[in-house]
Amino acid sequence: MTDAPLMTPADVTAHFTRSNGNFTFARWGRPIVPVVFGVEEQTLEVVKGAVEAVVVLADHKMAETDPELGANLMVFFFRDWDELLEVPKLDELIPDLIATVARLKGAGASQYRAFRFDDQNAIQACFTFVCMTDAMAAQPAEAIALTQAVQAMLLWSDEIFATQSPLALLPDGQTILRPEIAALVKAAYDPMLPVAADDASHALRMFARLPNS
Repeated sequence: MTDAPLMTPADVTAHFTRSNGNFTFARWGRPIVPVVFGVEEQTLEVVKGAVEAVVVLADHKMAETDPELGANLMVFFFRDWDELLEVPKLDELIPDLIATVARLKGAGASQYRAFRFDDQNAIQACFTFVCMTDAMAAQPAEAIALTQAVQAMLLWSDEIFATQSPLALLPDGQTILRPEIAALVKAAYDPMLPVAADDASHALRMFARLPNS
């Protein structure tokens, strides 16, 4: 962490500025309770391990159950977007599910996240969908799991990871979060910061908490 490359305030701002130009930041306001669908037991442990690693990095908490939803981080793996239309009661969790599936299929998307927020605008739940296309299936399970875990941890810009992965590959082949992304996650969960913000000045407060900033 101490060797994290420097980010400028503009860099931090960009990570939470959406394609419509709005700055929107949110982090989890409650312990995270993950559940994973569509994978074998071995992969299940990889995904939950990745979530736990990012939660520990943020100094946040996990729990056995969520009082409202039971599980609040639901991760679905599947081969075809149409499979989501067959999941019982999923349309109650994802508004306009049929239209959303059609849009994602048309865009050739491989992943999608839907967030739910509480009355403080903190993340209350995250529904993560990973379509195992040929390109996605070619990636190591550890890389997929860590990518999904970090993207569920904050309400990132919808564009920021479109061209550059949040991961880095070490010389020994180990996959890790890019140091600057890890540092940003840690800064975002500073207890002195609010759980949500829609003013870009919040990026300056995060920047001040980055190593060597």
